[in-house]
Amino acid sequence: MFKKTNIRFILIGVTIILALYALYWTVAYHSFPEQKLESLRTTGDIKRYENRIIHLGLDLQGGIHIVLELNLPKLVESMATNKTPQFEEVLAAAAQESKGNEENYFDILSQKVEASDIKLVRHFPGPPYTNREIIAKLEDEAKDAVQRAIEIIRNRVDQFGVSEPTIQKAGKYRIIVELAGIKDPVRARELIQNTALLEFILVKDPAITQSFIAAVDNYLKTGKREEVKTEATTPKDTTVALKESKDKAVSVKELLKSTQLGSFAADSADTGLVVDESIYRERPFSSLLRNVGNQIGVPERNVYAVKKILSDPKIVEMIPFGSKFLWSANPERLTLQDGKTENYYILYHLNSEVGLPGKYITKASASFGGAGTQSSGQPIVNMSMNNEGAKIFSRLTGANIGKQLAIVLDDKVWSAPYIRVKIPNGQAYIEGIGSMDEAKDIAIVLRAGALPAPVNIIEERTVGPSLGRDTINMGIRLGLIALIIVIIFMAIYYRQSGLLADLALLLNIIFVLAILSILQATLTLPGIAGIILTVGMAVDANVLIFERIREELEKGKTVRAAIDSGYSRATITIFDSNITTVFTALILMQFGTGPVKGFGMTLFWGITFSFFTAVFVTRTFYNWITEKRVIKKLSI
Repeated sequence: MFKKTNIRFILIGVTIILALYALYWTVAYHSFPEQKLESLRTTGDIKRYENRIIHLGLDLQGGIHIVLELNLPKLVESMATNKTPQFEEVLAAAAQESKGNEENYFDILSQKVEASDIKLVRHFPGPPYTNREIIAKLEDEAKDAVQRAIEIIRNRVDQFGVSEPTIQKAGKYRIIVELAGIKDPVRARELIQNTALLEFILVKDPAITQSFIAAVDNYLKTGKREEVKTEATTPKDTTVALKESKDKAVSVKELLKSTQLGSFAADSADTGLVVDESIYRERPFSSLLRNVGNQIGVPERNVYAVKKILSDPKIVEMIPFGSKFLWSANPERLTLQDGKTENYYILYHLNSEVGLPGKYITKASASFGGAGTQSSGQPIVNMSMNNEGAKIFSRLTGANIGKQLAIVLDDKVWSAPYIRVKIPNGQAYIEGIGSMDEAKDIAIVLRAGALPAPVNIIEERTVGPSLGRDTINMGIRLGLIALIIVIIFMAIYYRQSGLLADLALLLNIIFVLAILSILQATLTLPGIAGIILTVGMAVDANVLIFERIREELEKGKTVRAAIDSGYSRATITIFDSNITTVFTALILMQFGTGPVKGFGMTLFWGITFSFFTAVFVTRTFYNWITEKRVIKKLSI
């Protein structure tokens, strides 16, 4: 029996040492000042701690809570293989009526379709063939799209490096995302919300673009529409015929008051524009543009006016067939003639037809441009394509040498390099990126894949870290108060045996925190509540044991016999009384999310370790005491 007791003590000692070692990383990490943590992040040593600590939830350390909603009108529009003006009007009407209530979007769409007498099979080739069946199929696709969006967002967040994020479905078409400890919520929000639709599109010939600009100038001045060239007439000329400008500041009203967009000028804010003084009265649209290298540049102050002009229905009809206008993702900072600097956005005239969709991209990584290239030392995103994509890219580049190929991500042009040679190996890169963090985010969304449709943020809350600290402090205070009350009660009521129960209680708390650290679990406010509940339940087993021992002592049994009989009889009762709670906690751990899961985890491990400490640890001490000498009276 002596050897057996020693083995039990060795097992308890090893368990305590391992638990304290597991807690060391958490205590050290959360006690580091911010400067120390930043230093660890720089050297990469932070991972050594993050992989061994208890992570704090959103309610304890702050972060962001976002509710996303799948854009159903955009999803349906993207699934249509054939679009007509009447079909687009129906989609627009259904989207407008369902704003703020997309749960009923498909009912509204069905009503609009029936009222317009449209045959959906013309736009969504069957089977199925009837409108009702097609609507039902679209609804099923939307439900599937939500699940795919959840997985894509989870992949992005995992690569972003957030510990224990909460990403779950809410309702039919909504997704809840909770990210704890986020230092840059704007960056995280953009990473989640980006559709990540990558496209390689050829840039239209400059001659066609200049023909359109001239036509817009003529329409704004005279109200007459002229023919726009749709074929290149100067294939060797790749420059935009915009001359150096003599800048002059004017208001929107002054620029457009005598044009066909006079009503827009009257309704617009009197924001100052910068125009070419020598031409703005005769060529109002051209006066808003600048020559930036071989591209069409638009001063940042003029972007709103240019967008408004290009969105006018009459001018939209003038855009050459099979083309569209997109803007650069980031502005270029240029120095003006007077030495001042100003941001310029590049306006690209592109084909409507996509040369190569991004679905063929298999790898994406952020790096710096190599020496001897235009992007030398600048952040870029390298991309690799699969075999099918490489073949398409090879044909695309081989047939368009000397032309520009725009790399478009979510309808923003990141770069538009000239095709110098045929590229047969399926390798490409995105340049013009402002920072390495931005390059990493682009690489993340490309690797994770494109969302099936855009997601709109309908609710966003930021939980400040100060609130988290207050919550932690309150939780710690409540836990300590509960612990102290229980310790005092046990010591007074059960005397020396009560002190033994208090030791078991402290070990129980240490073991629970240690297992949370080993499992890299997230501790939330309900998790702290579970630990506090465990404090009360942990001594319950000892109370049962002590009362059984008292009963045996009152029957006249010796101390050793009373202890053996008390533990033997109480163990079954303890097991029976806790088994249902254990099963409940397991269900909460398995099927619960966020705070509910955290409560279930601390409750489960608290009960498990309370059984260990009450039945095994305290029994070991009693065995050791009774083996050393014969005890005639037990303080209990």
